[in-house]
Amino acid sequence: MEPSATPGAQMGVPPGSREPSPVPPDYEDEFLRYLWRDYLYPKQYEWVLIAAYVAVFVVALVGNTLVCLAVWRNHHMRTVTNYFIVNLSLADVLVTAICLPASLLVDITESWLFGHALCKVIPYLQAVSVSVAVLTLSFIALDRWYAICHPLLFKSTARRARGSILGIWAVSLAIMVPQAAVMECSSVLPELANRTRLFSVCDERWADDLYPKIYHSCFFIVTYLAPLGLMAMAYFQIFRKLWGRQIPGTTSALVRNWKRPSDQLGDLEQGLSGEPQPRARAFLAEVKQMRARRKTAKMLMVVLLVFALCYLPISVLNVLKRVFGMFRQASDREAVYACFTFSHWLVYANSAANPIIYNFLSGCKEKSLALPCPSCPGHDPHLAAALCS
Repeated sequence: MEPSATPGAQMGVPPGSREPSPVPPDYEDEFLRYLWRDYLYPKQYEWVLIAAYVAVFVVALVGNTLVCLAVWRNHHMRTVTNYFIVNLSLADVLVTAICLPASLLVDITESWLFGHALCKVIPYLQAVSVSVAVLTLSFIALDRWYAICHPLLFKSTARRARGSILGIWAVSLAIMVPQAAVMECSSVLPELANRTRLFSVCDERWADDLYPKIYHSCFFIVTYLAPLGLMAMAYFQIFRKLWGRQIPGTTSALVRNWKRPSDQLGDLEQGLSGEPQPRARAFLAEVKQMRARRKTAKMLMVVLLVFALCYLPISVLNVLKRVFGMFRQASDREAVYACFTFSHWLVYANSAANPIIYNFLSGCKEKSLALPCPSCPGHDPHLAAALCS
């Protein structure tokens, strides 16, 4: 996540100034009132932004907490895929509860109001939670790729899933240490530093201009480009497997004489097929399975598209700012802030969308996360579990 840029540039205040000027206390009080009334008070579009942040905050916390509680209270739901989903929900809860309020205040007030210590802690936890989320999504894609495309090549176990989750957190905590090390808090208006925290800035301070370019290039690759490429390849093969090939156990006649599942179900329920009852029941089960695989394929594509769209703006803006040095002398400062603010909101919106995608867009009629359910019939146990995930 990108900390807010240095505020106060349009007010004619030299950012590098450190010499306090003798200003009468009454003038300081009047100046602070002016800043709040005419500069920092939320504008009309910012009230809309606040409402959008609050909505995402509530949906993300409630949705992801319910996901965790559902798996914790039901032992039969503690499957490999659900372990990863719970880990994703925990990362979303972390970024929503700790980082969303701070990000909203920074975007609205253009000031860091939380002091020097939290200037290092909050951006670090923010970066860790983002890394955990994208790496968990990648492991989910990899796990489903094995389960659907190569069910006999690799067998997922709860022990391996827990080990992978610990590895995800260890890698995320390690690679984000530079983020905490370079964050520093400073005041744009030193003469008012003892009176207010307005116009305090929490931003990166690097020893050399080359270091942020290297770090943020790697950050972009690790937290966006590489996971997106992995997910795209995995879900493309899953999509081909579920959509274009015959599911193990289905009859070739079902594929040759394929028509909409609703039409076939109507024919069978009205007794128009003339088939013996046992064979009709088996055919009906295969039709339901074909319907489930289509819904699952659509869900996988939604997961990929939502991830890519929500993380694309902040990833691109961060690279443009930190690697290519753009926005330092932006002529339209308000537009730059609006772009960064909206991109921050999109990341949090992805946290709110995750429980909806994995729970309510499942290919199963029973909304029970990745739990194999009776409404997803199938002869092959690996494929049945994959369809219900």
